[in-house]
Amino acid sequence: MSRKHTPDDPELAGRLSRRGMLGVAAGATAATLIGTAAAAGPASATAGSATQATGKGRGRPVLPPGRLGIQLYSLRDKVSTAGFATVFAELERYGYDEIEFAGYTQGSAGPITLAQLRRLARDHGLHPIGSHVGYYDNGNPNAYTFAQNLTKVLDDAEALGLKHIGTAAGPFRYGATVDAWKRAAEDFNTYGEAARARGMKFYQHNHAEEFSFATDKPGVRLYDVLLAETDPDYVFLEMDIYWAYSAQFRFGKQVDGTPRPFDPLDYVLKRPHRYPLFHVKDGIRDDSARDGYRMVDVGDGDIDYKRFLSKVTARTHGGRRYHHWQTEHDNPAESYAFARKSSAHLHSLRERCGD
Repeated sequence: MSRKHTPDDPELAGRLSRRGMLGVAAGATAATLIGTAAAAGPASATAGSATQATGKGRGRPVLPPGRLGIQLYSLRDKVSTAGFATVFAELERYGYDEIEFAGYTQGSAGPITLAQLRRLARDHGLHPIGSHVGYYDNGNPNAYTFAQNLTKVLDDAEALGLKHIGTAAGPFRYGATVDAWKRAAEDFNTYGEAARARGMKFYQHNHAEEFSFATDKPGVRLYDVLLAETDPDYVFLEMDIYWAYSAQFRFGKQVDGTPRPFDPLDYVLKRPHRYPLFHVKDGIRDDSARDGYRMVDVGDGDIDYKRFLSKVTARTHGGRRYHHWQTEHDNPAESYAFARKSSAHLHSLRERCGD
């Protein structure tokens, strides 16, 4: 979001400004508490290239210890054939600390209960940090979504010991107008309040389209409506960094051509406590592509993750253990190779203490 631009909707601008002030205050408080209480232990890397990479270079690791995860959607081919046990064993070898679910079944590997899944993750030193669940499905009242089966979704998350439960669906349930997104924000507030009552945080994961503009007010960015209309105590965000940079390319101008540049990092730095989770995926810049990037394994692209992680962890005033970083690739050429390379790259990043 451009620092010099105010949304055309004055009411929205006022609420967004207030949300920003609440975010900075709450973020500093939470980071201080977490930074004081949490001991900085080593990451759980054992064998494999991730462990070797941690010894390269000089300076402090950019990646906070114990906070590297992976979105299991990237490994869906292996989960569906080899099963969670085999996949978790590989992730443990690659130095991962956390996992984010994209479903709780393992296809041809056979049935598994939530209790077994939770225990299996623990046995491999992996902490289940979150899960993606659908938002709504108007055609199926039995759909496993927040709108149709909120209690079941939260029951399952609680059984897995999750601290975060969210959706990768965009808030387009009612359309792309300002009022439509206000209605979706109320849905999210409801889910967030219910999640908080169970000790969890509800979150929404973005794609590029969330940063597009309202169809009825072309000067209003829809993502700003989401931030302004959701309660910061109940609704959190998981920034998919790749899609945010794609949005920077696609929606840096309004429909009429008016420049509306923004930096995805600015959203996080203004409200660090609202972004407990991130998706770390990479892309090679390609202005001829619709999204402005071609997705590649983390470390093979042009997104500056040393800068991004360093800025975020510095902004939280010592709370390096507040955020969680999940690697992801929507369609990796070889999913184990992606997981291994991405972990090795992120573990290898260093910054000088004075940076």
